[in-house]
Amino acid sequence: MKAKLLKMPAFGIILAIALLSFAPSAANAEEEDDALKETSHIKRQISLEPIDLDKHMQRFTYDTGLDFDYPDAVRGIYVTGNSAGGDRLDKLVNLVNTSDLNAMVIDIKEDHGNITISVPDDSPYKDAASDFIGEPRELLEYLEEEGIYPIARLVVFKDSVLAEKNPELSFRKNGEIWTNNKGEAFVSPFQKDVWKYNVDLAKKAAELGFQEIQFDYVRFPEGFEKRDDELDYSMGDYKNDDTNNVERRVHAVTDFVEYAKDELDYYDVDVGVDIFGYTATIDDAPGIGQNFSDISNQVDVISSMIYPSHWTAYFGIDFPDKEPYKTVNRYAETENKLLERIDDKPVSRPWIQDFEAPWLYSGAPTSYGKPEVEAQIKALNENGIDEFLLWNAGNSYTENVDYTPLN
Repeated sequence: MKAKLLKMPAFGIILAIALLSFAPSAANAEEEDDALKETSHIKRQISLEPIDLDKHMQRFTYDTGLDFDYPDAVRGIYVTGNSAGGDRLDKLVNLVNTSDLNAMVIDIKEDHGNITISVPDDSPYKDAASDFIGEPRELLEYLEEEGIYPIARLVVFKDSVLAEKNPELSFRKNGEIWTNNKGEAFVSPFQKDVWKYNVDLAKKAAELGFQEIQFDYVRFPEGFEKRDDELDYSMGDYKNDDTNNVERRVHAVTDFVEYAKDELDYYDVDVGVDIFGYTATIDDAPGIGQNFSDISNQVDVISSMIYPSHWTAYFGIDFPDKEPYKTVNRYAETENKLLERIDDKPVSRPWIQDFEAPWLYSGAPTSYGKPEVEAQIKALNENGIDEFLLWNAGNSYTENVDYTPLN
């Protein structure tokens, strides 16, 4: 994880740069408050060389006024905006506080494209705001008091709201906004206006006090390679990319992640990306544009979605949903080999399953309770992966789970 940097308000940055440029002698600035401390090492002469503002500015980061400690290992749960802003929050806080869990991944922009937090009337996100979380700053202050590490989940390219508002940013068929078989629209990763729309929202989440921004749906629609020729969309700056369409998609997705990481550097938040687990087993996902290694090179945290229910026969396992330990163990072995090749590798923090998958069965599905959840965690821990996130779309998590089964 990256080291926390010194923090200073924007006016203080400008003043400090001016003083550093013209100070006649070396000085150690005294600490004015707990959030502001600076040390100067200047020779006894006036420098007439131009100041490298980027070099100076990167020494300082945005100060939210909140104080969170990074846990020994993040063990978190998914929380919808509705849960975070409603009566259910206290129950989820109690679940975390009475177990070895320590983090929450909270929707800030959800799967349809709705913004879950309250925004000002003049905000560019006002039309998309659902206001599930009416007082987001109060939520962060509450989590600070409870010692719960807050992560903001932000769905990027699956966005029916933005597609309907700006059809030129979407994929279209026969003049209409294209949707998948679930009625969901996507906006194009080739469009840099979409990048800015999402990253600017991520900055607002960072300013509120979230310690990490987790981007989800950082991809093209599933099966895009089969419908590429029938859809109308702009390739933007990638129109003249001298590669094939698969590589163009990979470039666009990876470039977005790099852009987001650079733009959020000032806010001193970690940046994570959710990614399909199967991308660790192939070079490039041909339709969706995800390359596991390329994305891992750009982020602080990589969160593969490795729910046993989401695998077909794989790793030599006929029915992965029935074999949670074996499935997760085989995945972890595969991922570790890839991450070993990365010099500055991210933290691995996979999404694991705390839900049942009746759609896979003609009869009763495999139950996912305490043994099944613990089996997945045990498989990760045995492969040196100590962090994980639990997914349950309804936020109904199994009780009495041992979240540190090897201890």
